Amino acid sequence: MSAFGSRAKGRLERACHYLPVVVNTVLVLCITGEVSYLVLVEAPREPEQKAGEWSSVWKAAHLLLQYFMLGNITWNASLFLRTSPSIRGVFLGAGGVGQGWRYCYTCETHTPPRCSHCYDCNVCVLRRDHHCVFFGQCVGFRNYRYFLSCLLFMWAGLLYAVVMNAEVFIVILKEGVTLHSVMLLMVPWIMLVSGQVTARAFAFAFIADTCVVGFLLVAAFLFFHVALMLRGQTTREWYSSRRPYSLGPLANVKECLGQRWYLCWLCPLIPSPLPGDGIHFQVTGSLEPANNAVAQ
Repeated sequence: MSAFGSRAKGRLERACHYLPVVVNTVLVLCITGEVSYLVLVEAPREPEQKAGEWSSVWKAAHLLLQYFMLGNITWNASLFLRTSPSIRGVFLGAGGVGQGWRYCYTCETHTPPRCSHCYDCNVCVLRRDHHCVFFGQCVGFRNYRYFLSCLLFMWAGLLYAVVMNAEVFIVILKEGVTLHSVMLLMVPWIMLVSGQVTARAFAFAFIADTCVVGFLLVAAFLFFHVALMLRGQTTREWYSSRRPYSLGPLANVKECLGQRWYLCWLCPLIPSPLPGDGIHFQVTGSLEPANNAVAQ
């Protein structure tokens, strides 16, 4: 019985590990399908524009832009998940342990500066930023570029989706701000279950709401991480108010995105070698927390 319970627990843990990725994939595909429908069927709204030659050019341009962003999101997310940020398979050096090194009792090894143990991944991660619950993997030295590029194109794609869904909000609010329209926008599930709207109206309202909420969340994450990158900090270092590894805005960007930082965000296949190794870092400030430095 205990063996069956342990197997069931292991399967449940594996399922929960991949659940965020599955949910994100379904949401991205639903939003892409809905926006494609709006482009191909609903837009442009004026009948004379639909019959014109401009309509075909307009739709082709929109679909090209849309699937360019979808391709970048998918490929960056795939490379992020396939690129391990951990210390597994990394030679940490046989020299003496220097300043900032620690001993991890779980991994039973000395770890370099900015490296810390993730209890979700059960391994130490080089220049660990945080554990991303949406992807089920840590963000670290080797996969930070793909994480940031994925955020960038998700932000751009959701902004595009919000603009395209403006017509959905216009149709819902065409009779004014009523209780029915407000309920449909705020709690579409209740309106569907109670039989107040059709499944088609629910789908459009739910996806439009998801686009707005997703855009705001992704925008907050993106701008926060861009600020961290420019400051030369990780999320963990931001909590402690330390900037001991900042080399200046441009050098900090190169440390995260690589030598071709000005091109690599356009496509994840563009090679952009990182200048460091994730083990040794140039120290430009105090390694002690700011409050300790003041107390001294």
